[in-house]
Order: sequence, then structure tokens, then C-alpha cells
Amino acid sequence: MMTIRRLDLADAGVLLGGARAHAARIGVPMCIAITDEAGHLLAFERMDGGKLTSVTIAIDKAFTAAGARRATHEYGALSQPGQPVWGIVSAIGGRFMTVGGGLPVSVDGDVVGGIGVSSGTPEQDRAVAQAGIDAWLARLG
Repeated sequence: MMTIRRLDLADAGVLLGGARAHAARIGVPMCIAITDEAGHLLAFERMDGGKLTSVTIAIDKAFTAAGARRATHEYGALSQPGQPVWGIVSAIGGRFMTVGGGLPVSVDGDVVGGIGVSSGTPEQDRAVAQAGIDAWLARLG
């Protein structure tokens, strides 16, 4: 039997809040998705002005980060022609994301969920996702 650690709705709220606060500070309205460790959506927010096309992208970034146990930007270079995971973007019905903004959420070495952010540049998306994780880690103490 396995014991599985995962985020709950309170955790998802903290992640969303931290990400939202950073997005507001930089002036970029974002779409923010939080998943459990299996990539299933727990919470989602589209800030006023967040791009409609970013809804699915944010969800898929969180899905990829949780399921693959790796940040989406790490797959960017690895998924180029001739590289080790070329073609992975077509995996899982096209949901596999290789653009920055999806980060796994981990505690004590266990991935317990994912956060995906979209509507800014990949660097902005990644910073907003990291701000969500930082807020959540601060709550854990």
C-alpha cells in the first residue's frame, strides 16, 4: 500500500493567492491553474484581463509539471529537433507543454501538485508560478 501526499483546496488557495499577488505587482493579468499530483485540476483563476487562449495553456502547464515531475521550461530545449524528447509536445493528446510557466509543487522531495501560469512572457509566467510556490512554502513554515 502507498501513502500519497497531495495538495488540498486550502493549499490551492494559497498558491493562487501568491501567484495572483505577483501578477498584480508586475501588472500582467494571468490565468493560474493548480493541479494535484496526478495533474487533475484543483483550482483555476482567470484574472480580469487574462487571455482567453491562456486558460487551456495554464491548465496544461500545471498538468505537465505535476505529471512529468519537472518544470515545463526544462523541456523547451530538450524537445527541439534532434534532442532527446523531440516530439513530446504531441504526447498525451497534445497537452504536454514545453513553454515556461509550469512548475511542480514539492514538499520533502515529493511532488504534491503543479502550478501553471499563462498570459505573460514565459519568464513572467514562470516568476508568477514561483511566487505562488513561495507563498505556499512560507505558509508551511
